[in-house]
Amino acid sequence: MGKDDGRGSRGRMLDAAIVLMRGSGLSGAGINEIVRESGSPKGSMYHFFPGGKVQLCAEALRLYSLGVTEFIDAALASKDAPGEKVKALFDAFARRVEEGGFHKSCAAGAVILDLDDGLDALRVVLDRAFSDWITTIVGHFHFTDARKTRSFAGLALTAIEGAYIRCRAERSSRPFRETGTWLAELAERHAESDPTPRTTRPPGGRRRHDN
Repeated sequence: MGKDDGRGSRGRMLDAAIVLMRGSGLSGAGINEIVRESGSPKGSMYHFFPGGKVQLCAEALRLYSLGVTEFIDAALASKDAPGEKVKALFDAFARRVEEGGFHKSCAAGAVILDLDDGLDALRVVLDRAFSDWITTIVGHFHFTDARKTRSFAGLALTAIEGAYIRCRAERSSRPFRETGTWLAELAERHAESDPTPRTTRPPGGRRRHDN
């Protein structure tokens, strides 16, 4: 196997794991399924990921988290007023779930439901992902105090994760759009009178990953 082919196989396996976890959580991202989805040789699995499925999925979730961070930041940065920022964010997620044909959820949300006590390493990765997304949202809002701003950001993320579940059940993006409308009103009421826009950018300008 050449160097270029090897690097390609590793990347394809990470991409495949993300796709499978978004569709079926951790249980749907078995080694055979990842190999088949990626089109990579099965023998390369433990060459690139000697820790097996847990290592592969942890790295894939970190990559996914970076992509979602950029996705959230870009949506919020597209508008200036607090309410419009919230609408833009939830409209972006509505389009995301539509593009996936209502078959794909948030990989982090899907995987966390599959975890048992023996997979705490993945729980730590997911906890960091949720925290990073909340911090990204915080960077775009100015409420009267930092605790209120972070609480609102946490509420927004909780709404996003819940909307994914309803969208798959209802086969509709309406949960995202309706929730965005209500949270936009809340954001406007609690924003400071002079909300100077702030943005946060992922370190190193990493690429967006929308699988």
